[in-house]
Amino acid sequence: MAPPVQSQRSPSPSQPSGKSEVSDLKLQLRQLAGSRAPGVDDSKRELFKKVISYMTIGIDVSSFFGEMVMCSATSDIVLKKMCYLYVGNYAKVNPDLALLTINFLQRDCHDEDPMIRGLALRSLCSLRVANLVEYLVGPLGSGLKDSNSNVRMVAVIGVLKLYHISVSTCVEADFPSILKHLMLNDSDTQVVANCLSALQEIWSAEASTSEEASREREALISKPVIYYLLNRIKEFSEWAQCLVLELITKYVPSDSSEIFDIMNLLEDRLHHANGAVVLATIKVFLQLTLSMTDVHQQVYERIKAPLLTLVSSGSPEQSYAVLSHLHILVMRAPYIFSSDYKHFYCQYNEPSYVKRLKLEMLTAVANESNTYEIVTELCEYAANVDIPIARESIRAVGKIALQQYDVNAIVDRLLQFLEMEKDYVTAEALVLVKDLLRKYPQWSYDCIAVVGNISSQNVQEPNAKAALIWMLGEYSQDMQDAPYILESLVENWDEEYSAEVRLHLLTAVMKCFFKRPPETQNALGAALAAGIADIHQDVHDRALFYYRILQYNVSVAERLVNPPKQAVSVFADTQSSEIKDRIFDEFNSLSVVYQKPSYMFTDKEHRGPFEFSDELGNLSIDGEVADNVVSAQRVEANDKDLLLTTSDKEETRVLSNNGSAYAAPYDSSSTSVFASQTEIESLISNPTAAGHAPQASLAIDDLLGLGLSAALAPPSPQLKLNAKAVLDPSTFQQKWRQLPVTLSQEHSVSPQSVAALTTPQTLLRHMQSHSIHCIASGGQSPNFKFFFFAQKAEESSNYLVECIINTSSAKAQIKIKADDRSTSQAFSTLFQSALSNFGIL
Repeated sequence: MAPPVQSQRSPSPSQPSGKSEVSDLKLQLRQLAGSRAPGVDDSKRELFKKVISYMTIGIDVSSFFGEMVMCSATSDIVLKKMCYLYVGNYAKVNPDLALLTINFLQRDCHDEDPMIRGLALRSLCSLRVANLVEYLVGPLGSGLKDSNSNVRMVAVIGVLKLYHISVSTCVEADFPSILKHLMLNDSDTQVVANCLSALQEIWSAEASTSEEASREREALISKPVIYYLLNRIKEFSEWAQCLVLELITKYVPSDSSEIFDIMNLLEDRLHHANGAVVLATIKVFLQLTLSMTDVHQQVYERIKAPLLTLVSSGSPEQSYAVLSHLHILVMRAPYIFSSDYKHFYCQYNEPSYVKRLKLEMLTAVANESNTYEIVTELCEYAANVDIPIARESIRAVGKIALQQYDVNAIVDRLLQFLEMEKDYVTAEALVLVKDLLRKYPQWSYDCIAVVGNISSQNVQEPNAKAALIWMLGEYSQDMQDAPYILESLVENWDEEYSAEVRLHLLTAVMKCFFKRPPETQNALGAALAAGIADIHQDVHDRALFYYRILQYNVSVAERLVNPPKQAVSVFADTQSSEIKDRIFDEFNSLSVVYQKPSYMFTDKEHRGPFEFSDELGNLSIDGEVADNVVSAQRVEANDKDLLLTTSDKEETRVLSNNGSAYAAPYDSSSTSVFASQTEIESLISNPTAAGHAPQASLAIDDLLGLGLSAALAPPSPQLKLNAKAVLDPSTFQQKWRQLPVTLSQEHSVSPQSVAALTTPQTLLRHMQSHSIHCIASGGQSPNFKFFFFAQKAEESSNYLVECIINTSSAKAQIKIKADDRSTSQAFSTLFQSALSNFGIL
């Protein structure tokens, strides 16, 4: 048999075919190390290229260190660059080998060629080996006095590197003073800029421990230094100009004439081709005139044209960065930009993130004179193929309507949206019509006439369906089919997955019952029965509350659920004014692009929600004998209160107003029509109190078709847990990885529970009393995270729980995994019952 044909494919030239090739390469380098033959530099270049390519793809070539250093004895600058690159890569991980490079680097620092001197000094300072700092002082001192500006520039940055390696060595060599002298006297502006950057970093770090450093840092923003830098600003590079302008924003002029002098000196910087320089200059103008209201407004007028020019030129990314800064200015002074609204029209080829920002700005600049044109343009976007942009445009139309500009025409446009045969357009329009009716109840007749023609089966999005249900309940007297539509929704209760929709449905049926009792009686009974049996705690509690208040007094229930309402004057803003002011103070930074203050994305406690993995590897587990509790490492918390969106706030408002989207304000003169708080609390805790006999309950049951009142109580869980269950952490972790999530729910935490949850241990003791044990926990207010486990009493079947509690929103996110999935619901009921009793019992 003939041998198989060998593959003729050659290996990649950038990869060695085996160990022999690496050894041959090392041998060739050694042979060329001392050679001075003609053409040897070309051979070295080829070998050096191979070494660098191996190093780049991750192959360890640190064994070549000696040969590379010996081959560096050449005047070829290309070879030296590659050698310096190699040395800088391996010096930090091989400090002992780095010592071999000191001699030739120090020798190159005194080379005749300034380019080689600069490269050698940069490589020497880049070694970053603590025990070699003594060798840096001499070359750095010589470099700072070098006649070549490039060497001085490298030396200044080298001083900063030395400071980060050894603070004491840098200070003892008096390098900060030398840098200050260079900054004020050097002829090269790049050297001056490097000195300024290095001194700012060094003195800012030293200011906390040294009064002298603190005084020096303050001296940087003194009048002589600022004026010296201003007079030379045109000589600086773009990066250096931004650095100088940032320093000027910290300077406090003595009087208004000095402010005008600085602004006149920087006037031409507003026309610079570089966007960063323009934004830095704008920040100076804005900061200097904050205390001068009239001048500050004139600054807005002056900077408008440069910003609009930058938006229309450059890449989409640059346009977005400039637009973000323009956005914050528009939000602060929309009237100044109202005549330039056409600059914010969306172009067909713009990315969606730019379009979204422009839509927000169009909403902000709308006023009486331009509303018609803006709304007409926004309505065109509603048919956009980009569905998220189409949604945003519809919301923008609604926001403009809520600003009371040309409401008549806008309402007609929104009602036209309801007649479009696009689900997402109908959904967004329904939400906006609901908000419009809350603010302009006088438009109810026209709106309800169109809304009544919409089939609830064609509305699937939870927010839209909740809005439709709210209108069905609020205006049921004007909608002929409202009771029957609500009844059909109640019949499909089990198919509705959104708790928000079910909550709205309960309240809407109650409102409809008080307005049209005969037609809604059966629907109300079915809704209360379904709500009381609902697994979602909020839905269950509201249904039970409605039942008991009806049982107590129907008139009180009507006044409580369907009180007289006033129109909403102002809707909640997404961000507080304090947050907006913080962002404005950090103008020309990432804070403006992220639309949040820097501390929210730089400080650990504000980086975001819990970053737990599904595994327990992130949790440190220590047993506590006294409490038999397992504690975990502290968890980084998230200040969600500062990041609540409008929808989140609206949802919170909904849950606190019995499902009505109205805020339901009322004055003290009308409080007599409401049941007192004490009366209601007594009712909830004891529905047969205040002389109401069980016969009243039977009457309500019979009226609503609920049967006996005893049927209302949710069945007590039959599941029994092992009070002495034991599960080691490794087994828990293994099971958590293997088992799928059987239930994932959100549970509302009572105010008493929130008040009691001061530390994780308080909840652990409570849950342990219910035979639910903690394997790991952690966190601090407002966020806590727990891992619980429990076992069946009669068999070794485990339940694993991940519970994240946010005390700010009073919500608990619960994930349950179980060996026996059929009993997951029973365990969930038991777990939520135990959690609800925390802080109460």
